[in-house]
Amino acid sequence: MTVRIKVWSDYVCPFCLLAKQPLAEAAAGHDVAVEWMPFELRPEPTPTLRPEGDYLRGIWSRAVYPMARTMGVAIRLPDVSPQPYTRLAFEGYQFAKEHHLADAYNDRMLRAFFEDGLDIGDLDVLEKLAAGLGLPATAYRAALESGRYAQAHRAALAEAAAHRITAVPTILIEDIRIEGMPSRAALHEAIDRAATRQEEHLAPFPACSIEGC
Repeated sequence: MTVRIKVWSDYVCPFCLLAKQPLAEAAAGHDVAVEWMPFELRPEPTPTLRPEGDYLRGIWSRAVYPMARTMGVAIRLPDVSPQPYTRLAFEGYQFAKEHHLADAYNDRMLRAFFEDGLDIGDLDVLEKLAAGLGLPATAYRAALESGRYAQAHRAALAEAAAHRITAVPTILIEDIRIEGMPSRAALHEAIDRAATRQEEHLAPFPACSIEGC
């Protein structure tokens, strides 16, 4: 049976982009279904962070850049200041899901911010990114302007709250939870454990029949 994996992420979290590589490596050769789930680290009106501030400069220097170099991932601290809110981009994710481009959209938003340095909180930027993915850009923009997917996004955030998500990435591999930047080994072990549990569940159990036990 398919092992179901949910990954809660935010488009302004660099570790969410970096987590894609070990997850893909660990999932290779397994029957898995990965779904990326929205989580806003700093929802409006909470102030967002500034790249010129000590916090972001420090964590990028100590953790993000060294990890990215080790993984061979091109990533940089975007100059957008303050960092964008991600509600609109996540409402656009719901639009992309309806058009069967959820994975491509999620990947593009992460890379647009951390590789291209684009302001993914800007509607004009989002519209161009959507068009680049082959989404109907005019309909996409109209949906975001009208708030058509606001309720779907709120429902996604409610699911995150139900799972007590407080940090990203948080990965749920069936019932196995991994919080923070995962290693390929930890993901591989969790996928194997989840698959084994499914096989055990499907195995025939001793039972009594009308002929006897």
